[in-house]
Amino acid sequence: MGRNHARVYRELADVELVGVADMDTEAAERVAREYGTVAYDTDDLLGVADAVSVAVPTSAHAPVLERCIDAGVHALVEKPFVDDLATGRELAARAEEAGVTVQVGHVERFNPAVRTLMRILPNLDVLAVDARRLGPPTDRELDGTVVSDLMIHDIDVINAVIDARPGTLGATGAADGDYATVQCVYEDGTVTTFTASRVTRRKVRRLEITARECLVVVDYLAQTVEIHRSEVPEYVESNGTVRHRTESVVERPFVETGEPLKAELGAFVEAVREGSEPMVTVEDGLAAVEFARQVEGVIGMEDELAARQEATR
Repeated sequence: MGRNHARVYRELADVELVGVADMDTEAAERVAREYGTVAYDTDDLLGVADAVSVAVPTSAHAPVLERCIDAGVHALVEKPFVDDLATGRELAARAEEAGVTVQVGHVERFNPAVRTLMRILPNLDVLAVDARRLGPPTDRELDGTVVSDLMIHDIDVINAVIDARPGTLGATGAADGDYATVQCVYEDGTVTTFTASRVTRRKVRRLEITARECLVVVDYLAQTVEIHRSEVPEYVESNGTVRHRTESVVERPFVETGEPLKAELGAFVEAVREGSEPMVTVEDGLAAVEFARQVEGVIGMEDELAARQEATR
């Protein structure tokens, strides 16, 4: 993700990519050459940058963010925000005291389809939400469970969609922690279902919202939104025979497509420049992590999580 962040910063107007840093100095130098900038060590980079993206393993988020706060450098921290909630809350307080803007990298909030959804939902009485984030096995290094790696995207989106806190939940897992499904009733009565998989042979990123008025279907990959209204019954006469049929009414609102990461980093830069609250706050990031930890606890993924985190240290 760090390489992608560097690319996007290079493309943003009124932004200068002053440098990159990585524990793998050769990787940092390759990225620096590719995007016409300089490879630094972390402390030197914090000495020349106004704002940075923290795209490192989750176990390193807290110590790197601490160095950013001490240097007075604003930071976008990739998801999950932290692996320890108490540490995350301490860093949130320190950042606020220091006047450092911290945004959490829940990039799906900036998916054009989700932004369109946010404009639709205030007019709907939401009853239930079903989120599915499925895909095949990956060869990239993983420092989190399928819950903190994939499902947490949908946890954050649904937390933003539903104006209530999560309530009781049940969860099950399979495939040595690479498949998980969760059922949760939020405090306002909304029924939610989350499914995440790293063993499904087809990539699916889909969100379905059942409201009294309609069904809303969001495809994250295609960046589309469909609104399925009530079926319209009618009688049709054909060859002297009268038949009853129904027709579905499907609305497809216009979605202005674009790269979510570019929208995310653009919003971060604007929040830093204007001194405004980021679209995805530290509190949002902590709420998503808290939910994910509850799910992992119900399924019994703590040992797997600890092993993955230890492997990245």
